[in-house]
Amino acid sequence: MAAKWIETITGSLEQKKQYKQAVARIEALPQPYRDSAQALHRYFLVQGGIVDGDTLTAMFNDFVDLWERAAADGTPIRDIVGDDPAGFADEFAAAYTGKRWIDKERKRLNASIAKAEEEEKKS
Repeated sequence: MAAKWIETITGSLEQKKQYKQAVARIEALPQPYRDSAQALHRYFLVQGGIVDGDTLTAMFNDFVDLWERAAADGTPIRDIVGDDPAGFADEFAAAYTGKRWIDKERKRLNASIAKAEEEEKKS
């Protein structure tokens, strides 16, 4: 009972557990993969804006899988991220559809413009 109440306020405890496991897997990567994955992870947290916990945990687990495979295969980092690491991160995150923090603002902006348009037609 208490766990449900806590999850209502803080979000899924299972998702938090999965996220912490993904972070631990990143920290276990050998260098220089660890530094690269940590930098991208930080970028995702700032830029990604995904608020759906299921989507976020799936994305981070897939992200860590990618880096673990790359480290095991000895794949050069630039072969993973290309010449534009931010572009790589943006495309990677875009592949995961889910509720994002910006969705609310987009909806609000569209409604405001539609309202202004209606007011314009009345004038």
